[in-house]
Amino acid sequence: MKKVVVAGCLCLDITPEFHDSQEKRKTASEWFLPGKLLQVGEASIHTGGAVANTGLAFRHFGADVSLMGKVGNDAFGKLVLDILNRHGGSRGAAVSEECSTAYTIVLAPPGVDRIFFHNPGANDTFGLRDINFDEIAGADLFHLGYPTIMRRMFEHPEELLEIYRRVKELGVKTSLDLTLIEEECDAAHTDWKKLFQKLLPSVDFFVPSAEEICFLIDKERYHEWIERASGRDLTEVLDIEKDITPLADRLLQWGAGSVLIKCGVKGLYLKTGENLEMPEEWQDKELFEPSFQADRVRSATGAGDVTIAAFLTGLLEGKDPGRCLQLGAAAGASSVTEYDSLSGLLSMEEMEQKIDRGWEKISIK
Repeated sequence: MKKVVVAGCLCLDITPEFHDSQEKRKTASEWFLPGKLLQVGEASIHTGGAVANTGLAFRHFGADVSLMGKVGNDAFGKLVLDILNRHGGSRGAAVSEECSTAYTIVLAPPGVDRIFFHNPGANDTFGLRDINFDEIAGADLFHLGYPTIMRRMFEHPEELLEIYRRVKELGVKTSLDLTLIEEECDAAHTDWKKLFQKLLPSVDFFVPSAEEICFLIDKERYHEWIERASGRDLTEVLDIEKDITPLADRLLQWGAGSVLIKCGVKGLYLKTGENLEMPEEWQDKELFEPSFQADRVRSATGAGDVTIAAFLTGLLEGKDPGRCLQLGAAAGASSVTEYDSLSGLLSMEEMEQKIDRGWEKISIK
C-alpha cells in the first residue's frame, strides 16, 4: 500500500440542495433575487478543502493517508473531525485553541457555476510549523493544496519554499494544487510568477486548473478568456493548443517536473518535461483526455481534487500516463453525481471497467 501525505486547506462545506423543478432558471440573476425567499432542500454538510477532498479520495482509492490540516476547537471543528474519522481517521489533523474552523457555503444551482462564501479560519495560520517531516519521510508522495487562500502561505512564501525544499531532500515525490482567487483579495498582490519560478523546481506534479494558473501568471490572457466566454463556463471556450499548451510550456520552463491542467468540462491536459524523475514512458509526454459523461450533475465542488487523487493513485500504482489521465477524468465524472466530492466515487477497478466498456465522452464544439 502506497503512503501519501496530504497537507493544506481543510474546512467544512455546507451545500443547500436545489430542486430539480427549478432547473428552468438559467442565469445567476434568475436564481438570486434580492428580497425573495428561495426554497431549497436539505443541506449537504461535509468536509472540504484539499486535505479532505484529495486526502480522503486517496484513501478511497486504497492509499495509506496522513492528513496535515488545522481546525478550531469549535462546533464546526468537531464536525470536521467526526467526518474524517468516519472516512478512516483524522490522523495528523491539528486542533487550534486560537482559531475558528474554516467553512464554505457552496451554492450550486442547476445551470449556474458554483458560488462560494468562504471563511478561511484556521487555514490562515497553517504554515511550516504545522508540517511533520518525520511523517513525510516515510511517504511515497506529498501533496499540498490551496496556498493561494492560506494567508501564512502567501504572505510568507519562504515557508512554502522551505516545505517543498525539505520534502524533496527526503526523496519524496511532490505535487501542488491551487484554487482560484479574486482580483481584489490580498493573495492577488503576491508575486506568483516570481514565487513559482523559485518553487516549481521542487514540484514533480503541478496540478492547477486552467483558470487558476492563468489568472496567476497571465492575467491578460485570463481576461481575454472571460470576454470570449461571454458569461458561459469559461472552460468551454478554451482551445487546448492555443490557450493551454503555452501555459504548460512556461511552467515546465520554470522547472516543474510535469503539469496537469484541469480544463473543466473540456478535459485534462498533461505535459511532462525532462526534470520529471519517472520511468521513460513518462518523459516528454503531451496528452489530452476529454471528460467522461456523468450520469447526472449535482455539484462539481471537489471534483478537481478527486481527479488529482485518482490520477496520482494510478501513477503510484505504476500505470502509464494515458491510463492515469483516464482515471482522473473518470473520478471527476463520478464525483459530480453527488453534492459532496466522495459519495459518488467508484473504486479504481470499477472506473477501469467502465472505461474499458466504452464510457461515453463529453463532446464540446
